[in-house]
Amino acid sequence: MKHRAEQEPGFVLHAYPYKETSLIVEAFTRRFGRVGLLARGARRPRSMMRGVLLAFHPLQLSWSSSAELGTLIAAEWGGGQKTLAGIGLMCGFYINELLLRLLPRDDPHESLFDAYGAALGRLSESEPRAAVHSSILRSFERRMLAELGYAPVLDRDAANGAAIEPARHYRYEAERGPVETNRSNGDSVIRGRTLLDMAADNYDDSRTREEARRLMRALIAERLGGQALHTRAILSELQDL
Repeated sequence: MKHRAEQEPGFVLHAYPYKETSLIVEAFTRRFGRVGLLARGARRPRSMMRGVLLAFHPLQLSWSSSAELGTLIAAEWGGGQKTLAGIGLMCGFYINELLLRLLPRDDPHESLFDAYGAALGRLSESEPRAAVHSSILRSFERRMLAELGYAPVLDRDAANGAAIEPARHYRYEAERGPVETNRSNGDSVIRGRTLLDMAADNYDDSRTREEARRLMRALIAERLGGQALHTRAILSELQDL
């Protein structure tokens, strides 16, 4: 069935050349989710869309579609936002890659779209501190997993429903959640304090950042089914994010 979208709020997640003058654009839109669009002639010097189809900038997109790949009709700036730079830019690329790998096309997630825009805003204005960037990334990862139906349990023991105790240690089972353990180390072992810090989006503690990063990496890997995230490797080299 053919449909047409007019002035739909969206962001470019990725764009790559198609034939001599066109682009294939993967966009994240508020009402339609992730969509694939053909931007005909967008690489021509006089194209109205040249220089507009950039990542991390709010856009108003118009397109028509009768198949998996729609045809982009117009793209306009949708509002001002500071340009991402440095670590913030790499964090933005990482979030985009998460959406490209995990979010099915044509599956609307309006609250996740709003969370994405908020994350970009925070990344453009955040201080260059690991705790700030960790908070932005972990918060978005949690929101994304929740939207996909895999919200991580952080406040109770999955075995008995007891409240998480900050001084205890837990083994995190991907399909269940945290289960108390006598072990204090291991890839799947995490402190109760870390779980509670994550629930509060508090990443001031360096050990919390390390354990939270490891936990979210494992949970996302479960959803990726063995696919590697290229931006994750780069972030790990630059900083503990």
